[in-house]
Amino acid sequence: MTTLNSIGLDSKKAKILAEDLNTLLANFQLYYQNLRGIHWNIKGRAFFDLHVKFEELYNDANMKVDEIAERILTLGETPLHTFDDYTNYGKVPVGKNISEDDKAVKLIVDSLTELLKIERDILNKSGDADDEGTNAMMSDFISEQEKTVWMMKAWLNETV
Repeated sequence: MTTLNSIGLDSKKAKILAEDLNTLLANFQLYYQNLRGIHWNIKGRAFFDLHVKFEELYNDANMKVDEIAERILTLGETPLHTFDDYTNYGKVPVGKNISEDDKAVKLIVDSLTELLKIERDILNKSGDADDEGTNAMMSDFISEQEKTVWMMKAWLNETV
C-alpha cells in the first residue's frame, strides 16, 4: 500500500528524492566554493570580465543551494549542512589555488557537467514520482546550466 505524505507524494519516493537532492546540495556547495575561490584568485588580462562573471555565478549558486535545501525540507527530510557531508557526497572536482583563466573556466565546465548528471537523474525520478515541484526545479536548473556550459565552452573556443 502506498502512503502519501502531506503534499500528496509517495512517502518512499519522496525520501529517495530528498536523498538525491542532498547529493545535489552537497555538490552545489562544492561548486559554490570553487566559484568563490576562482573569483578571489583570478589573474590576468581577463580579470575584470571573469571576476564579475564568477561573482554572478556564485550568487546564482548560493540561491540554488537555498532552493535545494528548502525542497528537501518540503519533502520532509533534513538538508545536509556540514563540510564533511559535502566532501563525502562530492562528485564535483575541487579547484584549489586556480588563478589562470582557462583553468578556472574549465573547472566551471567540469563542475556543471557533474551537476547536470545528478540533476538529470533527479529529473527522471521526480517524473516517476509525480513530483512536479522537484521536476520543475531540475528542468529550470538544467536549462540554465546547459546555456552556461555552452557559453563557457565558447569562451574556451571549444564546442559543446
